[in-house]
Parts: sequence; structure tokens; C-alpha cells
Amino acid sequence: MIKKLLILFSLTLCGFSFALAQPALKQTINSNWDFFKGDIAGFPGKKTDSIKWEKVSVPHSWNVNDVTDDEPGYYRGIGWYKKTLYIPSSWTYKSIYLYFEGANQITEVYVNGHFAGKHIGGYTAFCFPIGRFLNYNTKQVNVNEIEVKVDNSHNENIPPLNADFTFFGGIYRDVYMLAAEPVHFNLDSDATNGIKIKTSHVDNAKADATVIGSVTNSSTAKQIVKITSTVMDADGNTIEETQTKIILPANSTESFKQELGAIAKPHLWSPDDPYLYHIVNRITDAKGNVLDEAMNPLGFRWFTFDANKGFYLNGKPCKLIGANRHQDYKEMANALPDAMHENDIALLKEMGANFIRISHYPQDPAVLEACDRLGILASIEIPIVNRITQSDVFTANCLNMQQEMISQNYNHPSIIIWAYMNEVLLVPRYQRDSPEQLNYFKDVAALAQKLDDLTRREDPDRYTMISCHGDFDRYYKAGITKIPQIIGWNLYYGWYAEGFDGFGKFLDHHHEILPDKPVIVTEYGCDGDTRLHSFEPERFDKTIEYETIYHKKYLKEIMDRPFVAGGALWCLVDFSSEARIDAAPHVNTKGMATSERLPKDVYFYYQANLLKRPFIKIGSHNWTVRGGPGNKDMVGVQPVEVYSNLAEVSLWLNGKLLATNPVHDKTALFNVPFKNGENVLKASSAVDGNNYEDLITVNFKMVPDDLHSDVLPFKEINVSLGDKRYFIDDKLQQVWFPEKPYSQGSWGYVGGHVFSMKGSNLQKFGTNKNILGTDYDPIYATQRVGLSDFKLDVPNGKYEVSLLFAELLSKSEREALPYNLNNPMQKEGVTERSFDVLINGHKVLENLGNDNYLEPGRAFSTRVTVYVTKGKGINISFTPIKGEAVLNGLQVKKVF
Repeated sequence: MIKKLLILFSLTLCGFSFALAQPALKQTINSNWDFFKGDIAGFPGKKTDSIKWEKVSVPHSWNVNDVTDDEPGYYRGIGWYKKTLYIPSSWTYKSIYLYFEGANQITEVYVNGHFAGKHIGGYTAFCFPIGRFLNYNTKQVNVNEIEVKVDNSHNENIPPLNADFTFFGGIYRDVYMLAAEPVHFNLDSDATNGIKIKTSHVDNAKADATVIGSVTNSSTAKQIVKITSTVMDADGNTIEETQTKIILPANSTESFKQELGAIAKPHLWSPDDPYLYHIVNRITDAKGNVLDEAMNPLGFRWFTFDANKGFYLNGKPCKLIGANRHQDYKEMANALPDAMHENDIALLKEMGANFIRISHYPQDPAVLEACDRLGILASIEIPIVNRITQSDVFTANCLNMQQEMISQNYNHPSIIIWAYMNEVLLVPRYQRDSPEQLNYFKDVAALAQKLDDLTRREDPDRYTMISCHGDFDRYYKAGITKIPQIIGWNLYYGWYAEGFDGFGKFLDHHHEILPDKPVIVTEYGCDGDTRLHSFEPERFDKTIEYETIYHKKYLKEIMDRPFVAGGALWCLVDFSSEARIDAAPHVNTKGMATSERLPKDVYFYYQANLLKRPFIKIGSHNWTVRGGPGNKDMVGVQPVEVYSNLAEVSLWLNGKLLATNPVHDKTALFNVPFKNGENVLKASSAVDGNNYEDLITVNFKMVPDDLHSDVLPFKEINVSLGDKRYFIDDKLQQVWFPEKPYSQGSWGYVGGHVFSMKGSNLQKFGTNKNILGTDYDPIYATQRVGLSDFKLDVPNGKYEVSLLFAELLSKSEREALPYNLNNPMQKEGVTERSFDVLINGHKVLENLGNDNYLEPGRAFSTRVTVYVTKGKGINISFTPIKGEAVLNGLQVKKVF
């Protein structure tokens, strides 16, 4: 990989004179691009005065906004970029390249209208020489134009074909211009810096390193040069050095190999101590002038995977625990600066993790550079996801992607696994068990074998892996499980598949049938929406509480089995998946942190398990606006978990000790009597004379059971019908309560039943549709059906009553998305519905139904002013005309 260098130069406007501190210049050209979304006939070469170009900087994606709107789909097509380059006349003799860290997914580069190169694939770097297309004249600075065509259209010959993430388009990583001396390390080698470092033997006593590379002479004369490779420790001291003389014919590229002497008692690289040496490679001429220089990290470590004992690093057992990671961020698509990639690795490290599965594609170079520095072991893969295309072109593209990925990332000590397929039999072609499908499975296995052979040939020291979804027999019968050195399983028992027991049984079955095959749980997880909470969590409710229960069970099963090398939870952060239509549309919310990197409870639970330093954290740390009914003492009692690796925890409420409880499974449980308004919680524990604590402030919105309470007068209530969950609106500082049946003096529904989708084996209530026209999907996606009334025994006064509706049934039949395993088709019952709504006997909605406001899958709300007199309270009644009446949500606010 071409290492990002800090280049010192002076820049004079209108002159651009460069005083270089190094012989080779590599500088970003991210600023001041022009962009046009769409194709331009005849461009480049055609004048574009009529085209309205948009000024942008890269990294850039044209899918920042359209992946989050209510309109299904997003732009997948062509985008054009152009930019003016000012090239100094002093560069006339240099080798000039354009280097792209990534653009999705077909990229064509033109210089002054001349075609310079084409790259296929959206996740690896590419580099094109452009010197022969540049204009030079007698001026000090020469004006040149580059034009770049990027196309993220679906292409059956380019993976990924289908996946649970968004295929953002654009030049979404850094772009560089390189200016090298005529003699330089080979820049035409898969966009690397021409250097490969191999650690052929490492143990506690000594370590060897081999440098393999190539040098280019682009001049018209023979050159005799010296190549020096120097091993330096973290303090910059020279540890070992070797030199090689090489003769370079004119216009040639020659290979070289250098064996560095044994380094005694090497400082080993590990997650606990990620010690990095560096190798500096220099080319010098006969006068000692440095013509080119490269620097690569060097980490000495050795590792093995054992099918019975798991993973060993530097001769010691090491359970791999970490996460998968996608590369996007809320409202930025995948066009992130390096710092944001680095912050994600720091977030993972701070969790106590030692492993990352870089899924499902190679990511920004900053990611693995951070893994090297921070001590995160890594698996990296190319994006063959869900299915393949049976064509020679698809195969060639896959092999090229694998080759580029290995070449560009070879020198990272953090990498231990090269992978190349994910859930590749999830969406197979052809009818089930047909001759065509059986032949398709053979072709998948044949492609896997080619990729595995290539990988082992290029790097026999690391391991190969395929990650499979939880259909053991399908992969076993197709011959997939025998090809890679490691099998990864993506398992979702307790989420897509019912019941947690199947998880451990599946792992034991693997070990029984494939006793010689190491195994990693490469995905496991469930959705957790930070707005949703429940004291009765259940499968597919998407609450933070169920997500935590899920991970507690999975982590235990992984840790209890020595033969399981490790697990990578799905996922580090919530990420964009435009096709998803759940409670948080277009987002996969299985992350340990939100898309804005706000940690969820499950993150703290892993910290309590993995960190070696004392740790204490109050659960639901971000649930700072709570609410609920108050008892006769005007307190609302709710459970609170504290995550800790200490023996016991004391919890203080508003300065008073509430209790001191033991920690079980890294969790201490407390029942907290919240008062209305501000509550300060402090968790603390002392170890060896040191006190560790955590504090949060909770604003508790209490609604007393007795709505005529003099102690706590009624102000407002928000109710989600057909729901057991609390919905938190941090922006409006509102709490939506789960429904409850009416009792005298209080509030609640009368009659009816909870809506549930027919034919769904996933959730027992509500729908998983994207409700259009609202950001409050969880409220509109649940409802009570057939209710006769909703009553609130509020005192006299003026009120605003908001009624929320959505028709959750339609005449359509929806095919489930591929990640909804075991639920291939969702059939909805056809319904006709109309009803009247009355408040205190006055009709406020007449004949509300499917032929007016109740459009399928679209939110409808209305607000009504109500005057309560004579102690009658508010009685909302529903009179069915066709079918059954429904209500999704309700808000009542007292004005005075």
C-alpha cells in the first residue's frame, strides 16, 4: 500500500514553485472538484458550458440524501467529476500518477480528454500513470484538466450483486497526485508502493524479515542504483539494515529480494502491546542521492488456528472478540475523512475488543493503519455477498479484487485472515433443488476454490475464510465448508430464528461434523433502536433491553467453547441499508453504537466483560428522558442495570444510598424509585482504596394513575397503542407510554386487540413496514384494532387531543428481504375499513377509512381541541362502519 507521506512544500500562488523535502511527492487533490450527476453525451471532448456543475470536495458521494427519503430506491448510475491540475514545468521529466483510494464502482479517468485508465470494483485502490497526457509549455505552471466518470449502476458481472448495505456512488475516498523520479519503486503493481514485507520466521527468541519489491526505471538510459532496507524500532533506532545493488535497463522494471538478518528477542506485536517496527526502503544513485523512499509497518507476531483449541497468538490462547464494521456515517454516506475511520477503530478498542471483521469489502487505508497502531486483529474480505453470476467476467473481476486486496494490505501486521465470500448461498439462483441450482452450487464452489488457491499462493502465512449463513447442510453439501481454512458462521438464533438454544447446538454440530475445521462466529446480533425500551423485552421488539439480553446469551456460549476461535458481533455501529423498512427505515440498527457513534447498553456490557481495568457504567446511559406511572408515594419504580467487572456496586439516588448489590454476569440490578423531574444516579465501587463511579441525570416524566391527583396535576400523556414499549423522543423531550386497559380514575383503552402481521414468524405485534410521511415509525407501526373507546379521566379544562392513525394492511403481497431468514413471503389480508371517531359525543372524524385519509402504510394525524366540564373527562369512542376501527397513537395535552 502506498503510505501517506507528510510532504513539505512551499506554494506560491500564480507560480506554484515547489521546494520538496523528499524525492517523491504524494499530495491530496481533494479540493475544488466540479460534479454533475448523470451522463454527459460526448464528454470529455465536448464543451459543457450548458451543464450545471456542482462544486464539491472529495471524499464525496451523490447518495447522501436519497438513501434516507421515503421514495424506495436510490440513484445508481453515472456521475462525472472534473478538476483543473496545475503542473509545474519542473515535473516534465518526472513520472506522474493519479492515485484513487476508492470510487464506486466503475471508474474511467481522462486527462485532457485522453483516456488514462479504467478500474472495476468499488472498494480497492487504483493508480494510473498520466505523464504522457499532460500539457507542458514554457510557463512555470501548466494547466491540465482531469475528468472522472464513476458509475455505481447494478452490474451482474461486478460484486456485490445484492446485500444488506447501501452501494453508495462517488469518489468517496481520497485522491492523490504522485510525482516520482524516473527511478522509483514500482507504482504499477496493484496500486501498492512496490514493497512486500514477509516475516518468514518469528518466535520469542528471534525474528526474520524479507523484503520483496520491484523498481522502475522510466528513463531512456541504464541506471545502476542501490536499494537499502532499514529496520527501525519505535524510537527510530536502526536495528538491522541490508543493501542491494541493481542494474536497471532503460524503460524497465526489475524485481529484488532482500533477506534481513535475524533480530534477537523481538518485541512482539499483540493487542495488549501493539509494538510496531518500521522498514524504510530507499533507492539511491551512485552519488548517494535518494531517488525514492517507502516506509511500511513491521509487526512481529505468529499465530495459529486450532479446530479444537481456538486461536493462538504468539504461542498463547487468545479468544477473538470484536465486531464487524461498515464505513458510512449518518448524513455523510460513506464519504468520510480519515479521522472518522480512525475513531471507529478507537471505539472498538475502547470496548476491549481485539478483533475486527472488515465487512464486506476492503475499507479506507486508515482503518488497517489504526488496527496496526491500536492492536486490533483483522479479517478482510471482498464483496461477494449473497450470490454470484456464472460468467467468466464475474470470475475474473472477483479474482482481480482478491489480488488487489491482498497486494494493497499485505504489509499490515493486524491482518490474520483473507476472506472472500459472505452468505453466498443465501439468495441462490434457480428453483430450489433443480438441476440448474445444483449446477449453480458447483459453480459457487469452483469460484471459491479459485479464490482460495489464489490467496494461499499470494500469502501462505495467513488463513482463508468464508462466512456462511446458518444453513449448515446447504454449505456442507455444496462442498463450500471444505475449501477455506476457517469457516465463519453468521448466526441469528433468538432473532431471525426463534429461540436461543439453537445457537450453541449449531456450534456443537459444526464441531462434530467438521472436527478439523476452525470456526469463528462471524456475525451475531439483533436490532436495538435507542428510542425504544421495554420492561418486558421480547424477540423483534427492537428495544435496547432485548439487544442486551441477546448479547449476554451469545457471548457466554462463545466463551464457553474453547474450539470457537472467536466472535464478531454484528455490528460496530448502525449503518445504512436503503432497502430496509423497519422501525428505523433504511438503517440496520444492530450496532453497538448508533450511526452517530453513541454507544448503546450492549457496548457497556462488552466493556464490563473485556476491559482489564476496573469498569463501572450505568445502563441505559442515554435514556435520560424517562417516564411512567407514579404510585401512591409519587415515585415511579423502574429497573436499572449497572455494568461492571467489579464484585459489587452501590447505587445512589439524589445523594442517598439506594442499595449495594452484587454483580452477576457483569451486571448489578436495581429497582429505582424515580421522582417526577430531575433524578441524579451515581453508581460506585471501591477497589484497593480507589473509588470508581459513574453518574447520569434522568428527567422523569410522571403521569399518576389518579389523573385528579392534587400532588401531581395532569399535564400531558403520549400513548403508543398495540405496544408494550416506551418510545423516547429526545428532540421534543417526550415519552410515549405503552398502552394499558382503562381503569376508573385513570386512562386506557376499552376493547380490541393488538395488531399483528399474518404469516410473520418474527414479531408478534405491529408491522415492519416503513411508514411514510413520518419519522415516528415505531408509533405508527403498531395499533389496537377493534377498540370501542379510549378514556382519560382528566380534570376540567382545555385540552389538545392528537389522534394518530396508519393503515397497516394493504392488498399487496410483499416479498421479504433476504436478511429476514425463514420468512420468505409476507402476505397481508385485504381489508376495507371505515369508522367514525367521537370525543365526548361530538363527531370529530366521519367515515375515516381507506378511501380517504387511511392510505396503506402512510401516517395520518389530526389534533382536536376539547373542553372538559362537569368532571366528565375525555372519552374517545370509535363507531365501525366497515371492518374494525383502529388507533395507533394518542397525545393529550392540557392547555389550562
